Amino acid sequence: MRWASALLLLICVQALGQDYPSRAVRIIVPSPPAGGTDIVARVLAQHFSKAFGQQFFVENKPGAGNLIGIEMAARAAPDSYTLLMVASTLALNSVLYKQVPYDPVKDFAPVTLAATAPNILIVHPAVPAKNVAELIALAKQRPGSLSYGTPGIGTSPHLCMELLRHMAGIDVTHVPYRGTAAAVTDVMSGQIQLAFATALTAKPQVDAGRVRALAVSGPRRVDALPNVPPVGETVPGYEAMQWYGLLAPSGVSQSTIDKLNAEALVALRSKEMKDRLAADGAEPLGSTPGEFGAFIRGELDKWSKVAQAAGIERQ
Repeated sequence: MRWASALLLLICVQALGQDYPSRAVRIIVPSPPAGGTDIVARVLAQHFSKAFGQQFFVENKPGAGNLIGIEMAARAAPDSYTLLMVASTLALNSVLYKQVPYDPVKDFAPVTLAATAPNILIVHPAVPAKNVAELIALAKQRPGSLSYGTPGIGTSPHLCMELLRHMAGIDVTHVPYRGTAAAVTDVMSGQIQLAFATALTAKPQVDAGRVRALAVSGPRRVDALPNVPPVGETVPGYEAMQWYGLLAPSGVSQSTIDKLNAEALVALRSKEMKDRLAADGAEPLGSTPGEFGAFIRGELDKWSKVAQAAGIERQ
């Protein structure tokens, strides 16, 4: 009798997994609409809706360095009806804040690494440096005289510059802003001399000649700025990418994770996804859940070392 009951329970569980999803699924995005994270989430949501025959919808929950939305996803029931599309702040928050209301490894089940995007190193046109080598030489000639802007401590642009500062042995002054656009505006006006910014924000100003692009933070050139080389061509081993990934709360069944992963890979290989991300200099990827989990752990280790070397104290 016990054996029959156990078999019946197993059949029911399997049936539930096969029927997933049987109702609408929300994808939490812990940042405002129109950014890279939101773009990837909406293309995936549209594909999932068609593939599974149920609505997948994006719910933006910005605030507190993405902490609000990420915590909401971490605390959601592991019933497969709440997912999280998040950027590299998932790992960076744990490196840079003393109290983070989630564990980026234990509280989530990775689905796929969706895309990566470099930041663009820009300078004011009056800065007498036409490439990264000349910028490094200038910074060494004038220690502390060059200022760079970021959207704040611990953001991807901040750590991009801290990695360059550490690897190149230069002294530049950090000026935090409330957003990337504000930092780029002050580079344009000459209030500060340089910044890392997304291609989406930097490219219009580069094209207009208001700022000069020296390099991209990723390992290769991007279609949005094909004539701009990687920092790594001058500083070997340098690589600092913004990334976007899809996760579920810990406890979601592996069969559901695999089902979502398979359809996500189809969407990530589509022309629509590539075209939508091109303006941000981003590249759709796709990975197995295990590969994405290992990637997150690698990011935690990498940026912990960078923060320690740069003397960045946890906030």
